[in-house]
Amino acid sequence: MENLVWIIWLVVAVVLILAEAFTMGFVLLWFGVGALAAAALAFAGFGFAWQFAVFAVVSVALTAMSRTIFSRYLIGDHEAHAKMGVESLPGRIGTVTEASRGALREGAVKVYGSTWTAFPLDDEMELKEGEKVEVAYVEGASLYVRPVPKERLGWRSED
Repeated sequence: MENLVWIIWLVVAVVLILAEAFTMGFVLLWFGVGALAAAALAFAGFGFAWQFAVFAVVSVALTAMSRTIFSRYLIGDHEAHAKMGVESLPGRIGTVTEASRGALREGAVKVYGSTWTAFPLDDEMELKEGEKVEVAYVEGASLYVRPVPKERLGWRSED
């Protein structure tokens, strides 16, 4: 029985590596590699204490290293996340679809296919239909906009 222990380690390794395909943790793979290392020691004739020690050290070391590598290089900076929805609107250019009206100079601006209630950021600015404006910030369901500098318009600028 002592000379067949390597087969048990090998079966454990295969089961753990195959089980990794059904999990999302990316941990079982490293324990499967540790079991392969233990199987190699068992095949070479080392005792169970050595086999288990190598299994534990290899598994824990690979798990720790993969967590460090993944968090540093693959997951990236948690602060630099992709902006979505309303967060992505500031800085975007929209088109005025309804000119200013009323005391607050309320108008409507279309950005990314959605029409928003918009207010000029500057008290003297009037929103004119068809004009391009830049979203300064979003408050509630309203946009606060400013005129677009000509250099931001790029190839669409009129000279």
